[in-house]
Amino acid sequence: MMTRGVVSTGRNVVVVGNQWGDEGKGKVVDWLTEQAHGVVRFQGGHNAGHTLVIQGRKTALQLIPSGAMRPEVACYIGNGVVVDPEHLMLEIDRLETAGVELRSRLRISESCPLVLPSHVALDVAREASRESRGVGKIGTTGKGIGPAYEDKVARRAVRLQDLKHPARLAEKLRETLDWHNFALREYLHAAPVDYDSVYQRLLQLAEPIAPLLDDVGYRIHLSRQRGERLLFEGAQGTLLDVDHGTYPFVTSSNCVAGNAAAGSGVGPREVDYVLGITKAYTTRVGSGPFPSELPIDQPGTVGHHLHTVGQERGTVTGRPRRCGWIDTAALKRANIINSTSGQCITKLDVLDGLPEILLCTGYRLDGRDIDILPLDADDIARCQPRYESMPGWNQTTAGLTRWEQLPTPARKYLERVAELSGTPIAMVSTGPDREHTIVLQHPFGG
Repeated sequence: MMTRGVVSTGRNVVVVGNQWGDEGKGKVVDWLTEQAHGVVRFQGGHNAGHTLVIQGRKTALQLIPSGAMRPEVACYIGNGVVVDPEHLMLEIDRLETAGVELRSRLRISESCPLVLPSHVALDVAREASRESRGVGKIGTTGKGIGPAYEDKVARRAVRLQDLKHPARLAEKLRETLDWHNFALREYLHAAPVDYDSVYQRLLQLAEPIAPLLDDVGYRIHLSRQRGERLLFEGAQGTLLDVDHGTYPFVTSSNCVAGNAAAGSGVGPREVDYVLGITKAYTTRVGSGPFPSELPIDQPGTVGHHLHTVGQERGTVTGRPRRCGWIDTAALKRANIINSTSGQCITKLDVLDGLPEILLCTGYRLDGRDIDILPLDADDIARCQPRYESMPGWNQTTAGLTRWEQLPTPARKYLERVAELSGTPIAMVSTGPDREHTIVLQHPFGG
């Protein structure tokens, strides 16, 4: 039996991605909400995509917390999230059309900055400009998330609370669009965004959004006082964090566990347990260094196997995900940053049938051996992976629900991942459905 180590338990659990995103957080959050009273989204925007599979039916969520699919669970969008009001209402309408009653359970921080059409225009124009200058795209989703966070930091953001005050909205929007349109016309040589159409549309959206606005941080505080269990849901992954990731090939927010408090309006002592979601191999969407990357376009190769069997395409953009062996040196960095209590290994079944499995345990850089992911993206790009080989397994792991059912080589592989990354395995996901889960230590202590 696997050595589980000391895994703390508690009432409030933070779920973060331990790699470059797309680790399967949505399924895990949805599964954990069986014992939660509420789910809190604390960063990112609708550039995130969580795919849930419930009784064979797929549901893709981008902005709405993954707890939406549990009718008794409250859903909170914290102040650390940037909100495209158009997309927000489209996603709510889509869920309600599918029979999910949401509005009575959804509360959104009125401090959330808005993602405006001009942010999208800036995002797209900047990527096109980088490509035309030959410096390479960052690989954004083109949803306007980065420019929206820029405005937040520059203290010119239009926020959800401004929708309640038409005169204030008009003034702030005009100032912001003047700035955006100057950059679009004069620097990026792109078409400006019309002020009047944006303002009128925001006034229309204000009416259905206003009842959803709330003091989310205080609501969470009251929930804690009542002894309720909350799940804090991160988007993207640790290695895409704007401070700790492979800068500049990162997202525009802090997606590490430490931001769960700041991004939702509560204190850091409200966090009892951090669950790091870790794919059994590694994937990345967009540009940036990836030491253990394998080619995915050659049939018969491991990279092609991971890409096709794992159905590795981005939930939001549909872009093919780059694939490679698991990188435990990168995981070690992520577990340190997040103070991870336990890991959930997802998509183990994708490795079924591979005769040999490699683990990237470190790198060779400038004649030196390195056992943890470097901080400099240029250094990471020059790293040569050092691999350790383990035998694969021929039996299927898909859908298994008990540790003892796993093939012995699969158990040994998971134990080695835990050892090298410095954090015990708390859960294993063996398929996309809620029930395809092995629990070694429940984060809520149940």
